[in-house]
Amino acid sequence: MDSDNTLSGTTRAQSMEEAHRLLAKEEPRDIEAQQQFEQLSLPQTPTTPIEYSVSTNRKFLYLGLYFLLNLSVTLSNKALLKIASYPWLLTFSHTCATSIGCTILLATGHLKLSKLPLRDHLVLIAFSTLFTLNIAISNVSLDLVSVPFHQVMRSTCPIATILIYRLVYSRTYSHETYLSMIPLIIGVALATFGDYDFTLPGFTLTALGVLLASIKTVATNRLMTGSLKLSALEVLFRMSPLAAIQCLLYAAGSGELSRLQVTAADGLLTRGLLSAAVLNASMAFGLNLVSFQTNKVAGALTISVCGNVKQCLSILLGIVLFNVRIGWVNAVGIVISVGGAAYYSKVELDIKRKTQATAAATAGR
Repeated sequence: MDSDNTLSGTTRAQSMEEAHRLLAKEEPRDIEAQQQFEQLSLPQTPTTPIEYSVSTNRKFLYLGLYFLLNLSVTLSNKALLKIASYPWLLTFSHTCATSIGCTILLATGHLKLSKLPLRDHLVLIAFSTLFTLNIAISNVSLDLVSVPFHQVMRSTCPIATILIYRLVYSRTYSHETYLSMIPLIIGVALATFGDYDFTLPGFTLTALGVLLASIKTVATNRLMTGSLKLSALEVLFRMSPLAAIQCLLYAAGSGELSRLQVTAADGLLTRGLLSAAVLNASMAFGLNLVSFQTNKVAGALTISVCGNVKQCLSILLGIVLFNVRIGWVNAVGIVISVGGAAYYSKVELDIKRKTQATAAATAGR
């Protein structure tokens, strides 16, 4: 047995020396080669989720920008769709603007691309398909269920996110984190309380939409924090053109392109409308960039929780901007949901402090 251990150690040392010699040649390093070198030179230890190593101020900055841009784009989307109901073409403009924006950043040296093997390119193609499919399922399900029911179902995304992490990545959460989900979901249910109407196909598609949205959120996080460790810009640069093409095909298949030609022929595409569409697409590029980066620094579960809070903030903005009237049940729901988000934030901060204290104690040994 001693001779086997000696042989294994010798082989490991030779492999490490060879890896060092290869790196010394200053040749371009791709992601796969870098991972193999790290596996040779570093001991395999459990990794701390990146959201617990990011400063609180930085996290709050990204979350604030995320809410600001998200609400701005949401209100802008509603205004545009009220004038011209082309949801797929609107999404195409968002992904197209994101692709153009990333290309400009690449050309000006603000984005550096990694050398990826074919397998990782296929992963990104699958991710872009997931992105488009998530939008498609959401749009179809909205026609089969009432808006309040759709909102209540979407409020369960944090639960689906937790289940994905537990089942796929064996990640566990504290009891306090689980408890914080209760007021978040109940709060949204009360805040959006209304006419709950749905069909069996509608319920099935809405539930599928919840699952796809949660998978997309987790997949986004894993692309940036998992083995690939891509930047938010690089993920968007590689994914956006594919998603734009898919959205354009959906627009053609649903008849939106034909209807747009009729609208243009009737002279309804005014300069003001086109300017609003360009501004909306530009904001969408900013939102996509901030959203992906927020997912990276705050975590997929936090992004899902933010989705619930955004629903309540949208209602409050509707009251202020459009004189929307709500009942006392809806008002209580908003308070409960915001309280649940505050409790979740406290739990996350406590976990971060404990994680940092444990890391400091381990480093001091």
